[in-house]
Amino acid sequence: MKVYFLGTGTSQGIPVIGSTHSVCRSTDPRDKRLRVSVWIHWEDYSFVIDCGPDFRQQMLTSGCTKIDGILFTHEHADHTAGLDDIRPFYFKQGNIPVYLHQRVLQSLEKRFDYIFETENRYPGAPAVTPHEVVEGIPFAVGDKTAVPISAMHGDLQVFGYRIADFAYLTDIKTISEAEVEKLQNLEVLVINALREEPHNTHFNLQEALDFIALVRPKKAYLTHISHLLGFHQEVQQRLPQNVFLAYDNLEITL
Repeated sequence: MKVYFLGTGTSQGIPVIGSTHSVCRSTDPRDKRLRVSVWIHWEDYSFVIDCGPDFRQQMLTSGCTKIDGILFTHEHADHTAGLDDIRPFYFKQGNIPVYLHQRVLQSLEKRFDYIFETENRYPGAPAVTPHEVVEGIPFAVGDKTAVPISAMHGDLQVFGYRIADFAYLTDIKTISEAEVEKLQNLEVLVINALREEPHNTHFNLQEALDFIALVRPKKAYLTHISHLLGFHQEVQQRLPQNVFLAYDNLEITL
């Protein structure tokens, strides 16, 4: 199984529009971060977690030509705003399966009503087949099983996902012991680490490192990174041996 980091940045991306911050001015390509998303593929199966406003660019850069479904973590725009750009996949494949909390589905039905319209559809509109994700109920993704991991993004419930020995969690601040138990014996954990300073709705760096120490994966990758965390090269040098700062277009193999 291969995991391709389509984007590793926060809701504004890096560089931030109009910012004069030194990280935003960095020439290191690892400091340029699109909105957070991953592409997971194995054999003939291909799934994406989240579909943000950079989705089109990410698909072109990664070379992804097929998606068997999109797993959504939550409804915020940096995770969903690219939904219209599934059109080329829809034209080739038909309805695109989406896996999401019922609350997230209701949000998308309002914001992308034309995608969910069943009568007098606009001829160029894409269409999806929704599959509700329910806490505690695994579901099939290709020939593998996805285990939803429920966590809290401040006061908002979000889903992470475990597929085989890989787990992806973003935009989390708190998580119950029962959900942590579902993350045992991982090869790779991907977890959000916004910045050094505490934040109301996201792990900061120390909280992410503490969570990694609790879960004890063989390797961990940090994502959903703000320019305030610092330069990629400098931050990486301060991390534990098995923890890595993810960056856009990084691909790992499990």
